[in-house]
Amino acid sequence: MSSPLAQLTDVSVTFNGVEILKNINLTIAPGEQWAIVGRSGSGKTTLAHALTGTVFHSGSVSFHLPNHTHANRILLIEQQHFFRNRSNTSDFYYQQRYNSADSEDTMTVQEALAPFLNGSPINWIEQLHLTHVLDEPLIQLSNGENKRLQLAKALFLDPAVLIMDNPFVGLDVEGRQTLHQIIDSIAASGIAIILVTPPQELPDSITHVAVLENGRLVKAGKRSAVTVAAKTAAPALPAEIIHTLKASTEANHFTTAVKMVNVSIRYGEKTILQDVNWEVKKGECWSISGPNGAGKSTLLSLVTADNPQAYANELYLFDQRRGSGESIWDIKRRIGFVSPELHLYFDRGTSCFDVIASGLFDTIGLFRQIAAAQQEQVENWINLLQLQAVKRRPLFQLSLGQQRMVLLARALVKNPPLLILDEPCQGLDEEQISYFKTLINQLCNSFNTTLLYVSHYSKDLPGCVSHTAYLENGKLTVGNWPS
Repeated sequence: MSSPLAQLTDVSVTFNGVEILKNINLTIAPGEQWAIVGRSGSGKTTLAHALTGTVFHSGSVSFHLPNHTHANRILLIEQQHFFRNRSNTSDFYYQQRYNSADSEDTMTVQEALAPFLNGSPINWIEQLHLTHVLDEPLIQLSNGENKRLQLAKALFLDPAVLIMDNPFVGLDVEGRQTLHQIIDSIAASGIAIILVTPPQELPDSITHVAVLENGRLVKAGKRSAVTVAAKTAAPALPAEIIHTLKASTEANHFTTAVKMVNVSIRYGEKTILQDVNWEVKKGECWSISGPNGAGKSTLLSLVTADNPQAYANELYLFDQRRGSGESIWDIKRRIGFVSPELHLYFDRGTSCFDVIASGLFDTIGLFRQIAAAQQEQVENWINLLQLQAVKRRPLFQLSLGQQRMVLLARALVKNPPLLILDEPCQGLDEEQISYFKTLINQLCNSFNTTLLYVSHYSKDLPGCVSHTAYLENGKLTVGNWPS
């Protein structure tokens, strides 16, 4: 009988007194391709790190790797990307990607891949659709482009086992379809695949599924035999908290939240946005979509006052033209915002409570004492988004889905007149998505909130969305959402 490819025996992980994994026993045979699924916070990412030995655990993890052309590497592609610039720093501020001087200090995709080009027989650059971004600075890549870059780096190292933590997060429809095909071709090449992924994102090559629940392995076996529980209905929102928020909301007097007139954004020779004309009236709810790298984040950066090129364009926010005397903070105090990478800019020791409270002041971290009324406001949102169990834990210790719920609470905590949600459901499980959509619907309908909602998934859009903006090749097309 052949040895298993991987054997996990009584694997447990405890972090700062919190038990994350509990007595995991799992056997992976040669030729099997596995997916690890489960609700947000169930321990999936921690299990991926345990497999690579990058977190301390009790019990044992052993691999019996085949002796062939692979370099016997077990590689993990994490959810987030980290890199250094030419000044050898990895500490970036949020607005840095929109400043041309900082872009020039960042290495290009071609330079980042150079150490990995070791004569691989497969052109992963072409297969991963990276050819057109080889000359792009890393700091200006979209979330999906960065995902593909990290995958290319790993594949050029010729691993025996490739573990991917939520690789589909942030990819557009075409990107997800392409990655399914790529994963299938990777598996066919003899590399063992272990995916941390939602159950609806299983490539054809996946043969086995492991289901985690509250840190325990509750099901494991052949894909055809393992079923995942269907999502439950979204719970009703606490009416008393909604009433309290409504009573404390300040009146906001403006007619047009956003107006762009022939707006163009360029970095060197590259045009990101071209002659964009767009008007968002108070109370309108918009979906914003388009392929990875289309310029969606740049479009939003003009609205959030993070892009210095706003002053070179005709742009109006809350009825006032940019550059007519308003400060950045005058704009930000009326906006609640969340993006896929926002959590990366918080200090690793920042508690979830402080992350949420920082939204009252539009700062990346809490740097002042808050009043009793503000503390109550934060606690209301913690209760509303069901975050009581994690509010004192550091943000970086949470799962991607839990981090996202904390950042959503931060965006909502001051009940702003304009909500900008950039891929807000990334990392959330189906139950969390359902609850969040219900919440956004009720808030927008109750408070006449203006909403800009970016998503690659139409199923993640709340029902209040009535207008659409589609961005591709720097051009914006607007319309009404089909009823």
